[in-house]
Amino acid sequence: MNIIAAVDKHWAIGYQGKTLVDIPADRKLFREETMGKVVVMGRKTLESLPGGQPLAKRMNIILSRDTSFSVRGALVCRSMEEALKECEQYPSEDIFIAGGQEIYQQFLPFCSIAHITWIDYAYQADTYFPDLDRDGAWQLTAASEEQTCFDLCYEFRLYCRKEKLKGWLKAKQDKKK
Repeated sequence: MNIIAAVDKHWAIGYQGKTLVDIPADRKLFREETMGKVVVMGRKTLESLPGGQPLAKRMNIILSRDTSFSVRGALVCRSMEEALKECEQYPSEDIFIAGGQEIYQQFLPFCSIAHITWIDYAYQADTYFPDLDRDGAWQLTAASEEQTCFDLCYEFRLYCRKEKLKGWLKAKQDKKK
């Protein structure tokens, strides 16, 4: 599974139910990466989207403990376990965990790849993504050139879970033999 997020320099992701900043290139990357695939998010993240509606042309899996919550165009799961069970029917590489904080924390152990838009700025925030630079299980494997949006600097980063990275490298070496 993949995890996808935009974070500031302290790995913050939001404040008072809203994202920290809107970067058009980040939105474009998110759309390109997730189109036609599965996105898993919490109810609050869904409600923060335009019109509070599921993302078009994607399978939306929404987590909510509220048994009365339902939304047209999405599958609502009541627990992480139920969502994981639903995800079993899709290729792992087609599943993207899209937030918020609690969902990221719960699903991170099941993810192999993290697509991170890293913003070189510190925002006032109340929600955070786990700091992958300090997490020994993850390795930064690629980063774009520095990008700018007005006076804001950011880059696209790709992190891989080290145990998966070792497996991919071994498979690549075996193919060469």
